[in-house]
Amino acid sequence: MTELLIRNILNHITLSNKELENFCNLFNQKEVLKKHFLLREGKLCKFEGFVIKGLFRVYHIDSNGFEQVLYFAKENWWVTDIDSFTNDKPSQLYIQALEDSEVLLISKRDKEFAYNNIPKIEELFRVMTQKTHIALQRRIIDNLSKTADQRYLDFIEKYPNLFQRLTNVQIAAYLGISHEFLSKIRRKIASK
Repeated sequence: MTELLIRNILNHITLSNKELENFCNLFNQKEVLKKHFLLREGKLCKFEGFVIKGLFRVYHIDSNGFEQVLYFAKENWWVTDIDSFTNDKPSQLYIQALEDSEVLLISKRDKEFAYNNIPKIEELFRVMTQKTHIALQRRIIDNLSKTADQRYLDFIEKYPNLFQRLTNVQIAAYLGISHEFLSKIRRKIASK
């Protein structure tokens, strides 16, 4: 089950076989059934996870009771509440499986162990953090400067396989619009 994780790591950095083996041995595999939670708001996030099967949504519920999806995590993607994990504070997020899923989890202690014993792992997480910041910056700019129609079309183009695995309600929560408004957008696009 670590083959996908190894390929992901090697896309970012180079490690020896022994370093890869030592790092991968720090992860524990967990199965999460559809609709079950990997993390709930108010709990401490004690893991960073790598999705090997399935799909998760990472979301927050605002003061009006609306879900705001930060991101989806499918196979070959990482999932966590980085604020809770890093700062040992209760999570503001939910991480829920949208399909029967499997994830490899590493604890904070084991991640620190890797930093101290496999120095290139710190480079791995630095590179991944930079890529995450870039994606977040682009998403913020898009949300501030593009119409909902444009954001929807961008989402379909950027994530065609993910788009097919989600409901309209989930996509709307990611785009920051109501599912009724998303339905209007879809009808408008279909009529063109």
